[in-house]
Amino acid sequence: MSRPRMAQDGTGYDAEFLVLPVGMPRPLGPHRFTALPYLRFSVILDTNRRLAAATGVNIDGATLQDLPRTGDWELDSRVPATEQAGPAVYADNDFDRGHLVRRRDPGWGTAAEARAATEATFVYPNAAPQASVFNQSKDLWVGLEDHVLQFADATDQRVSVFTGPVLDAADPPYRGIRIPRRFWKVAAWAESSEGGRVTLAAAGFVLDQSELIDVSASAVAVTRLGAFRTFQAPIADIAALAGIDFGPLVGADVLVVGAARPAAWTELTRPTDIRL
Repeated sequence: MSRPRMAQDGTGYDAEFLVLPVGMPRPLGPHRFTALPYLRFSVILDTNRRLAAATGVNIDGATLQDLPRTGDWELDSRVPATEQAGPAVYADNDFDRGHLVRRRDPGWGTAAEARAATEATFVYPNAAPQASVFNQSKDLWVGLEDHVLQFADATDQRVSVFTGPVLDAADPPYRGIRIPRRFWKVAAWAESSEGGRVTLAAAGFVLDQSELIDVSASAVAVTRLGAFRTFQAPIADIAALAGIDFGPLVGADVLVVGAARPAAWTELTRPTDIRL
């Protein structure tokens, strides 16, 4: 198989993109991980689970482009096909190839640069099986992702976004992989105070699709209303849940900075519930 065009630019996620340095989240545990740089984003692939353990993308709100959807899903020839959850996982069922790094997130700069970066997201290490009812929902998970992108766009803000599945050993087996029941997302940006001091800010979220997945027969998604839930959660809790080291993002969490008591998980029912 020829090397995918999307893998030829190895710039990847830029840890110096914000005013303050923020590195990629670091997965913990005994599995083997492979770092895969793409255009303006990176994927850390858990080759045992055949899914990403973490992804990171840089978003420049000042130069975002809104381009038509182009791109075709491909395997990444830098790793064996047996270490990626490829097209067979998504055939003849109700699972979507859910982008972890969203198509639009790296789509900034010139039109040509944005198009190349958005097309680069169509690679199987950047996908995870998501029940179509929440992958296509405009109210919760996709609504949250749109909200983060609109925040960057409206404020001309630079934002770094990290996303991944919670790779739990109890996830249900299906076609040689295990289907993640939960996903996490952390957004980070720099804030300036009136005195000119720049500080790091971050917000973390968890989505639970446990009640949507049924692998007992044909792995169809059970589209029961209200069966999936999205939460804003302390990043420290997400770190413990997913086995991820988020470095300085735990201390920058908007839920805990200046809080008088430990922050609780907040279920999101509308975009206005999100705290950034």
